[in-house]
Amino acid sequence: MAVIIKTQQEIKKMRVAGRLAVDVLDMITPYVQAGVTTEELDRLCHEYIVNVQHAVPAPLNYNKFPKSICTSVNHQVCHGIPKVKKLKNGDILNIDITVIKDGYHGDTSRMFMIGKPSIRAKRLVEIAYECLWIGIQVVKPGIYLNEIGRTIQNYAESKKCSVVQEYCGHGIGQNFHEEPRVLHYYSNENTDNILLQAGMIFTIEPMINAGKRHIKILPDKWTVVTKDHSLSAQWEHSLLVTEQGVEVLTLGADEKAPLSYCQ
Repeated sequence: MAVIIKTQQEIKKMRVAGRLAVDVLDMITPYVQAGVTTEELDRLCHEYIVNVQHAVPAPLNYNKFPKSICTSVNHQVCHGIPKVKKLKNGDILNIDITVIKDGYHGDTSRMFMIGKPSIRAKRLVEIAYECLWIGIQVVKPGIYLNEIGRTIQNYAESKKCSVVQEYCGHGIGQNFHEEPRVLHYYSNENTDNILLQAGMIFTIEPMINAGKRHIKILPDKWTVVTKDHSLSAQWEHSLLVTEQGVEVLTLGADEKAPLSYCQ
C-alpha cells in the first residue's frame, strides 16, 4: 500500500476525528484514580464515544480485540485489555483511544499517574513524553522518515531508557493502519527511508522502557509486556505534515509542546 496524501476535505475530517479522540481522554481523566477498574474506564469511554460523540470506538472487534479502548498498566507496553483489577496508588497507566467519525480515524494516547508514583515511574513518564515531542519537532516536508526514529532513540538512550522496536507509529485515515510505518528507532531500510510530504498523516507513539527493550505477548494474544518486568510508558499523537511543518491533530486543550523541543 502506498502512502496516501490526504485531500483538504479528508484533512478536515481527520481534524474532527482527532479532536474527538482527545475529548475522550479529557472526559475520562477525572475517573482515573485508585480503586477504579480499567474495565469501568472502558465502559465510560465506550458510552461517551457512542452516545455523546455519535462515533465508533475503533478497537472494538478490531482483529477480535474485545474492548473499546486499550489500557496498559505499569510493565504493560501496549494493547492492554481492560479488566476487573483495580488501579492502585503508584500505578502508571496508558489509555489509548481511537475513534471513527464519518469514516475517518482519530488516534491518541496519554499516560496517567495514579496517586503518588515512584520517582523512577514519574521520570519514565516524563522521558516518554519528551521522546514523543522530540519526534514531532523533526516533522516537516523534505525530511526523511527515519530521522524521527533516530532522534527518539538517541534521546531515550541518553536517558538510560530503551525503545521498543516491535511496534511503531503508522499512517492513518480511512484505515486504522496505513503506510508509512513510523519507527521509533533508527533504521536505514528502504521502506522506512521516504521523504515526508505535505498532506501525509501518521502517528508517533514511542514505547519507552525503563529497562531493556525486549517484550513478550501474554496468552490473551493482545497484551504486550516487558520481558524484564520493567516499567513502560507511551504517549501518542496523530500528525499532519503541512507546507510549513507539522500540525498536531490530537493536541489536548491544555497541552503545550515542551518549548525546548519545538524551537
